[in-house]
Amino acid sequence: MNKRVTIEMPDEMLKLVEEYATEAGTAPDAYLRDVIEQHLEDLHDIALAEEAMESVRNGEPTRTLAEVKQRLGLDD
Repeated sequence: MNKRVTIEMPDEMLKLVEEYATEAGTAPDAYLRDVIEQHLEDLHDIALAEEAMESVRNGEPTRTLAEVKQRLGLDD
């Protein structure tokens, strides 16, 4: 189920959104939805990377690329 959200933004920002949406060949609302989704995915990826870095800093064991490939069944 979708929910409608209303935001206020300066005219200059709205103009940029409209320009970028046009360049992307989409409507401004769809463009903003995509931008927000990408940002949320980026935040998730950053959190995972920070968690991994904390593990390295704490001296937890790491794995080589060969070990990861073997574990995932990607070793040819």
